[in-house]
Amino acid sequence: MNVLIINGHEPYPFSPGTLNRHLVELARTTLEGLGHTVQVTETSKPYDVAEEIDRHLWADRIIVQSPVNWMGFAWSCKKYMDHVYSMGTDGRLCQGDGRSRSAPERQYGSGGALHGRQYMLSLTFNAPAEAFGDAGQYLFGGKTVDDLFFPAHMNFRFFGMTPLETFCCHDVVKNPRIEEDCERYKAHLARLFG
Repeated sequence: MNVLIINGHEPYPFSPGTLNRHLVELARTTLEGLGHTVQVTETSKPYDVAEEIDRHLWADRIIVQSPVNWMGFAWSCKKYMDHVYSMGTDGRLCQGDGRSRSAPERQYGSGGALHGRQYMLSLTFNAPAEAFGDAGQYLFGGKTVDDLFFPAHMNFRFFGMTPLETFCCHDVVKNPRIEEDCERYKAHLARLFG
């Protein structure tokens, strides 16, 4: 299987991206150990948009590895998606939004060209796991991680892709459990890609 890993971390002086780089490398070595072919893109480094579209066409599965910055992907990851995915609406990733004047009954978002492919989000949070899925929690009010990332899921659905189970490392600033998270991630990848 061909797997594209997108490292969406944006380096800051207080957060150089060590954890996300480590998780990308862990995924790469785990997946290669399972017999898969892996390519990696770093959204904070220069990339060629046409080559990135080709990588999406090459990949059977895509993993987006990103910290959660202000309730979404880091800005370089969002910029990457804006550039690559917008250019891919020329028929390579999707046929526009799926509608046409000759077929007005088609539903918006049904023009994806990547049917049969899957994607997975792997996210690092300062927020603890307890902040999600509990209506008594102040900020998210019962919403899950996948509720928070609904727009990202819709981006991939727009291309016809289906999701694999999201992976999260929580509380990585105030209460990190990196070794435990890495073991959980290896098991998660082995279960979904094994």
